[in-house]
Amino acid sequence: MEHLQFDFSQILSTTMVLFAIIDILGSIPIVIELRKKAGHIQSEKAAIVATALMIVFLFAGKTLLSIIGVDVQSFAIAGSFVIFALAMEMVLGLTIFKEEAPETVSIVPLAFPLIAGAGTMTTLLSLKTEYATQNIIVGIILNMIFVYFVLKNTDKLEKLFGKTGLNILRKAFGIILLAIAIKLFRTNTGL
Repeated sequence: MEHLQFDFSQILSTTMVLFAIIDILGSIPIVIELRKKAGHIQSEKAAIVATALMIVFLFAGKTLLSIIGVDVQSFAIAGSFVIFALAMEMVLGLTIFKEEAPETVSIVPLAFPLIAGAGTMTTLLSLKTEYATQNIIVGIILNMIFVYFVLKNTDKLEKLFGKTGLNILRKAFGIILLAIAIKLFRTNTGL
């Protein structure tokens, strides 16, 4: 068995990319809305399910796609459209994606697709072509610890940043996501 090599710069890169994609800080207003609708959010459940989904997809994503008959490039291009739509939502303050019924709120839409959505999954497959798997897993875990902390403290964080602060954060991450969407699209179409 080969020796696992952890690379700090790879871990930092994957953590930052996933942080921008997951955008849990930008999602605080959505999380608060979901909490109002559902009455309660199981932060542990949401974080654990999202982590499991991401790690499973990191290992089995390519295989799953080949079973469906889709190549990673096509999936990445599709993902770039999803990320683009999410980014447009964030920048322009639109609602493209409708929320589901609140009963299963901790899993859908919180763990999937809000935290571990198509954008995140696509990003994981894209990262896998550039970075070592163990570094990506560390990036996922670091993000999930942060996500859990944010979910547990949404009200405090909302007070800390204020509505305006959260809106600015959301727009800033929206622009970062737009850039990521365009980069994904260009890399996978060769344009």
